[in-house]
Amino acid sequence: MTEITETLDSALIDRFAAIVGDKYALRDERDIAPYLIERRGLWHGATSLVLRPGSVDEVSRIMRLATETGTPIVPQSGNTGLVGAQVPDRSGREIVLSLSRLNRIREIDVLSNTVTVEAGVILQTLQEAADAADRLFPLSLAAQGSCQIGGNLSSNAGGTGVLAYGNARELCLGVEVVLPTGEVFDDLRKLK
Repeated sequence: MTEITETLDSALIDRFAAIVGDKYALRDERDIAPYLIERRGLWHGATSLVLRPGSVDEVSRIMRLATETGTPIVPQSGNTGLVGAQVPDRSGREIVLSLSRLNRIREIDVLSNTVTVEAGVILQTLQEAADAADRLFPLSLAAQGSCQIGGNLSSNAGGTGVLAYGNARELCLGVEVVLPTGEVFDDLRKLK
């Protein structure tokens, strides 16, 4: 594990932890370790806290507190990226915001051929749900059993069907985003 050069104030850590509850505020080094390194082992970071919110409201409250206190946040989906953007720096000042609990498929609309999912949905889970509805979600990657749709969208993943179906952005009609202020921008749409 990378040695932390700075630490977050314990009172501040407690304020963040209160938002998600102690069970979803990881502080133990062994629990935090998987969030601090990318798949190839090239990028290592440090943090005192990993938050695992379970709702958009919790993400909103985390971001509001982070902005209020000037605390850097590193969002992380499946941690399958190979460029290190999902890993905190080595300072120990950043908090990792894991989106893995935001894993619900909110709706599959077979009439409009749309699906509404949360950022932590595993790509393979989305593909299987679409298949069960006799539909195809065409994004396909080697990491589809562990990568999450939030990371796919943020990196504009292409995958094996990119020439036929386009990158992730071509498969996305709208997004719901929590802004740094904690405000929720809702641009979710359907075909009409």
